[in-house]
Amino acid sequence: MRIALDTNRYVDFCKGDADTLAQIQEAERIFLPFVTLGELRAGFFCGICSQENERTLTQFLSSPRVSVLYADEQTTHHYARLFRQLRTQGTPIPINDLWIGALVVQHDLWLFARDQHFDHFPQIPRL
Repeated sequence: MRIALDTNRYVDFCKGDADTLAQIQEAERIFLPFVTLGELRAGFFCGICSQENERTLTQFLSSPRVSVLYADEQTTHHYARLFRQLRTQGTPIPINDLWIGALVVQHDLWLFARDQHFDHFPQIPRL
Protein backbone atom coordinates (compact mmCIF):
# COMPACT_ATOMS: atom_id res chain seq x y z
CA MET A 1 0.00 0.00 0.00
CA ARG A 2 1.16 3.52 -0.86
CA ILE A 3 0.32 6.08 1.82
CA ALA A 4 0.50 9.83 2.32
CA LEU A 5 1.21 11.03 5.85
CA ASP A 6 -0.55 13.96 7.40
CA THR A 7 1.33 16.00 9.99
CA ASN A 8 -0.45 14.47 12.96
CA ARG A 9 0.45 10.92 11.91
CA TYR A 10 4.12 11.81 11.48
CA VAL A 11 4.04 13.21 15.03
CA ASP A 12 2.33 9.99 16.22
CA PHE A 13 5.13 8.02 14.51
CA CYS A 14 7.80 10.06 16.29
CA LYS A 15 6.05 9.53 19.61
CA GLY A 16 6.16 5.76 19.03
CA ASP A 17 2.40 5.20 18.71
CA ALA A 18 2.08 1.44 18.14
CA ASP A 19 -0.77 1.59 15.59
CA THR A 20 0.99 4.30 13.60
CA LEU A 21 4.29 2.41 13.63
CA ALA A 22 2.53 -0.73 12.37
CA GLN A 23 0.83 1.12 9.48
CA ILE A 24 4.07 2.79 8.44
CA GLN A 25 6.05 -0.45 8.67
CA GLU A 26 3.48 -2.23 6.46
CA ALA A 27 3.42 0.49 3.81
CA GLU A 28 5.12 -0.26 0.51
CA ARG A 29 5.81 3.46 -0.07
CA ILE A 30 5.37 6.51 2.14
CA PHE A 31 4.78 9.97 0.74
CA LEU A 32 5.16 13.16 2.72
CA PRO A 33 3.23 15.97 1.02
CA PHE A 34 5.19 19.22 0.80
CA VAL A 35 2.51 20.82 3.00
CA THR A 36 3.13 18.27 5.75
CA LEU A 37 6.85 18.96 5.48
CA GLY A 38 6.23 22.70 5.80
CA GLU A 39 3.92 22.27 8.79
CA LEU A 40 6.46 20.05 10.53
CA ARG A 41 9.33 22.47 9.99
CA ALA A 42 7.21 25.41 11.13
CA GLY A 43 6.47 23.49 14.31
CA PHE A 44 10.16 22.68 14.76
CA PHE A 45 11.12 26.37 14.57
CA CYS A 46 8.51 27.24 17.19
CA GLY A 47 9.64 24.49 19.57
CA ILE A 48 12.60 23.89 21.83
CA CYS A 49 13.89 20.70 20.13
CA SER A 50 14.27 22.17 16.64
CA GLN A 51 17.61 20.59 15.75
CA GLU A 52 16.71 17.17 17.15
CA ASN A 53 13.38 17.19 15.32
CA GLU A 54 15.08 18.19 12.06
CA ARG A 55 17.62 15.35 12.43
CA THR A 56 14.81 12.85 12.98
CA LEU A 57 12.95 14.15 9.94
CA THR A 58 16.08 14.03 7.79
CA GLN A 59 16.64 10.43 8.81
CA PHE A 60 13.01 9.58 8.01
CA LEU A 61 13.27 11.24 4.58
CA SER A 62 16.46 9.30 3.79
CA SER A 63 14.57 6.00 3.73
CA PRO A 64 14.27 4.59 0.20
CA ARG A 65 10.54 4.03 0.88
CA VAL A 66 9.92 7.72 1.65
CA SER A 67 9.44 10.52 -0.90
CA VAL A 68 8.30 14.12 -0.69
CA LEU A 69 5.28 14.92 -2.87
CA TYR A 70 5.25 18.33 -4.53
CA ALA A 71 2.38 20.06 -6.29
CA ASP A 72 2.45 20.55 -10.05
CA GLU A 73 -0.02 21.88 -12.60
CA GLN A 74 -2.09 18.68 -12.48
CA THR A 75 -2.38 19.04 -8.71
CA THR A 76 -4.07 22.40 -9.18
CA HIS A 77 -6.86 20.75 -11.18
CA HIS A 78 -7.50 18.24 -8.37
CA TYR A 79 -7.37 21.07 -5.84
CA ALA A 80 -9.98 23.05 -7.80
CA ARG A 81 -12.33 20.04 -8.04
CA LEU A 82 -12.04 19.31 -4.33
CA PHE A 83 -12.51 23.00 -3.49
CA ARG A 84 -15.71 23.11 -5.54
CA GLN A 85 -16.94 19.89 -3.92
CA LEU A 86 -16.40 21.34 -0.44
CA ARG A 87 -18.07 24.61 -1.35
CA THR A 88 -21.10 22.77 -2.75
CA GLN A 89 -21.29 20.59 0.37
CA GLY A 90 -20.81 23.59 2.65
CA THR A 91 -17.95 21.78 4.40
CA PRO A 92 -14.76 23.86 4.19
CA ILE A 93 -11.51 22.45 5.54
CA PRO A 94 -8.12 24.05 6.21
CA ILE A 95 -6.36 25.05 2.97
CA ASN A 96 -3.24 23.00 3.77
CA ASP A 97 -5.39 19.88 4.07
CA LEU A 98 -7.07 20.67 0.77
CA TRP A 99 -3.62 20.58 -0.88
CA ILE A 100 -2.87 17.26 0.83
CA GLY A 101 -6.18 15.89 -0.43
CA ALA A 102 -5.42 17.02 -3.98
CA LEU A 103 -2.04 15.25 -3.91
CA VAL A 104 -3.61 12.07 -2.51
CA VAL A 105 -6.23 12.01 -5.29
CA GLN A 106 -3.68 12.84 -7.98
CA HIS A 107 -1.28 10.07 -6.98
CA ASP A 108 -3.93 7.49 -6.03
CA LEU A 109 -2.71 7.13 -2.44
CA TRP A 110 -4.22 6.13 0.89
CA LEU A 111 -4.33 9.01 3.34
CA PHE A 112 -3.03 8.37 6.86
CA ALA A 113 -4.48 11.21 8.95
CA ARG A 114 -6.50 11.71 12.11
CA ASP A 115 -8.37 14.81 10.95
CA GLN A 116 -12.06 14.00 10.58
CA HIS A 117 -12.66 16.77 8.05
CA PHE A 118 -11.08 14.47 5.44
CA ASP A 119 -14.27 12.41 5.83
CA HIS A 120 -15.90 15.00 3.56
CA PHE A 121 -14.02 13.38 0.65
CA PRO A 122 -15.48 9.93 -0.07
CA GLN A 123 -13.03 9.61 -2.99
CA ILE A 124 -10.03 9.65 -0.63
CA PRO A 125 -9.31 6.26 0.93
CA ARG A 126 -8.16 6.53 4.55
CA LEU A 127 -6.32 4.35 6.99
